Amino acid sequence: MKTDLEIAQEAKLLPVTELARQLNIPEDFVIPCGRYKAKISLRVFNQIRARNRKRLILVTAMTPTPRGEGKTTVSIGLSMALNRIGKSSIVALREPSLGPVFGIKGGAAGGGYSQVLPMEDINLHFTGDIHAVGSAHNLLATVLDNHIHFGNKLNVDEREIVFTRVMDMNDRSLRNIVVGLGGKKNGPAREDSFMITAASEVMAILALSESPDELKERLDKIFVAYDMAGGPVFAKNFGITGAMAVLLKDAIKPNLVQTIEHTPAFIHCGPFANIAHGTCSVVSIKLAQRLCDYTVVEAGFGSDLGAEKFVDIVCRNARLQVDAAVVVATIRALKVHGGAPRDDSGNSLGYIEKGIDNLEKHIENMKKFNIPIVIALNIFKDDGEDEIKFVQDYFSSKNILLAPVEVFEKGSAGAAELAKFVVEAAEKREESVIRQIYELDDSIEKKIEKVAFEIYGAERVVYTPGAEKSIRRINKLGLDKLPICIAKTYSSLSDNPKLLGRPRNFKITIRGINISSGAGFLVPLTREVMLMPGLPRQPNAVNIGFDSNGRIMGLF
Repeated sequence: MKTDLEIAQEAKLLPVTELARQLNIPEDFVIPCGRYKAKISLRVFNQIRARNRKRLILVTAMTPTPRGEGKTTVSIGLSMALNRIGKSSIVALREPSLGPVFGIKGGAAGGGYSQVLPMEDINLHFTGDIHAVGSAHNLLATVLDNHIHFGNKLNVDEREIVFTRVMDMNDRSLRNIVVGLGGKKNGPAREDSFMITAASEVMAILALSESPDELKERLDKIFVAYDMAGGPVFAKNFGITGAMAVLLKDAIKPNLVQTIEHTPAFIHCGPFANIAHGTCSVVSIKLAQRLCDYTVVEAGFGSDLGAEKFVDIVCRNARLQVDAAVVVATIRALKVHGGAPRDDSGNSLGYIEKGIDNLEKHIENMKKFNIPIVIALNIFKDDGEDEIKFVQDYFSSKNILLAPVEVFEKGSAGAAELAKFVVEAAEKREESVIRQIYELDDSIEKKIEKVAFEIYGAERVVYTPGAEKSIRRINKLGLDKLPICIAKTYSSLSDNPKLLGRPRNFKITIRGINISSGAGFLVPLTREVMLMPGLPRQPNAVNIGFDSNGRIMGLF
């Protein structure tokens, strides 16, 4: 079979102006960035009236495995299939980060015949949004050190600075650094660190802001450091959030592209799902809802991370309702969570039967959110027919809708049944609202424990002395009513990546809590959460180049 890149390069695309015209977006609000991608002005919201009933479909998954379950590919294929069966649909996705593209993952725009295009542009710089986020973030970091260098009027405690630097590349050598070496003229010498840009609070702020005014208000609230008296120092105290907003003035506008079958797609913002909320921008979701019958949005990782944060943070913040959820599963992931070794040629059905326990927990989670679910069983070429039938029969006996999906090889035709099941689930849904797991008035500990007990399945939560200190400080600052965004491994329902399947009788350890007051949430930290990935021994970058005709090769 052809590579994803070859398939993408052979596709015939519609000019983005034609795509926008088909969506009835007035020409004045379309800002082309070349022939096949465009920014859409936020002024369009004043011109396009909301539809009476907007269906929002959330795509999540069982606990991911290193080989990937194809959640993005399924999201794109589902949106194309909805259009195929006569329901207008737009897919809303996050922007890829250059770090994973050149690191271990490769491209992040779907795969096979279920891609968003132009995939080379989407994976490489795109419209410059991530670079704008990095510039705005690092402006604040630079001004902070400059302020200390020139007298430190705000009395910033250099030992208590929590705002670090970012770059959009995997570089483990920058995880912990010392800045300001070389003498007084080079500024204050202190310990610092880098995160990958997708983990920046500025990225989360951009994704959650619905207007330039809200963007500026959120930037003002970024918690930067403590002062010598233990009080808070916010970004607004440095007087440069207006400049940060200017750097983001175009980045806040959603990006319009298309799938391989010309289904419209908004790809905008890329907050990490382990340290932030892990979904595309609110403005892209809300714009899509005004333009189509079914908006398909993907949440990062499994229901314990992406879906929980989408429901408890994004939906609460943006007043969104979810009409149905798709839980992506694969035969190979079921085997992994059932304890299968690398060579699973033996009793595969036994491994699958055990691994279903993991998938069932994710289904339970979605029911706790009061969201109807459909399972998408993403089929790979090495899946056995008996294995597929076993999973189908298992969930059929439980009256849970399950559709095999083959969008990688067949495009929208490979998700026609899934699309019909999604429509059935969404249109049967009563006018009930989603259920958040906790209330904002709950204490910080209560919020953490409700998520840990109900969504992860933990038996207890343990707080280190550092975490207890963080809680006391946050209570004193009056920020305890913010929602929580727990930073946890995506490889397990627990905080131990080695505990596969459905762990039981385990504890969650909270070692500290970061404040993301601009984004509007607190980040409880479990174990070690990687904010700056490193490159593998053989990074994907060694495969990438271009031929004598200027065509990019080896991207994915």
